[in-house]
Amino acid sequence: MKTLVIIFFLAIASMQLAFAQSASSQEQEIITLSKDKWGWMSEKNVDKLTTLFDDKSMFVHMGGSWGKSQELEVIKSGNIWYKKATVYSTTFHQIGNTAILLSDLDLVAVVGGNEVTNPFVVTEVFVKENGKWSLGQLSFSRLMRPVKN
Repeated sequence: MKTLVIIFFLAIASMQLAFAQSASSQEQEIITLSKDKWGWMSEKNVDKLTTLFDDKSMFVHMGGSWGKSQELEVIKSGNIWYKKATVYSTTFHQIGNTAILLSDLDLVAVVGGNEVTNPFVVTEVFVKENGKWSLGQLSFSRLMRPVKN
């Protein structure tokens, strides 16, 4: 009986470890995907972004909010050039097949021909469907702190 109890607890411990490793690998996957996204936005790579952005995705900026097609057009036309995002920290939360990433960053962007740098907390919501993560929502919230870089 004692051996059976020990085996039971070891089985539970190994399941918890496997779950923690899975969550950790999903966290790293989302952080990497976010980092790639900032690169694609800087490069104006609308082909990669088209694949990443869900068809129902929404984008919230200081000047308004809109859907996927308008965001891609803004990037392609250069109306907003996400020149460089310097990410200082990220926080990851997962609820089922939804991952939420909060990033403290400074963003250098060219807007209407003028280069501006703003401190933001950016909220990214990713949804996993059919084994693939897509971006469902991206919001910029301007911070009161000074720019760090």
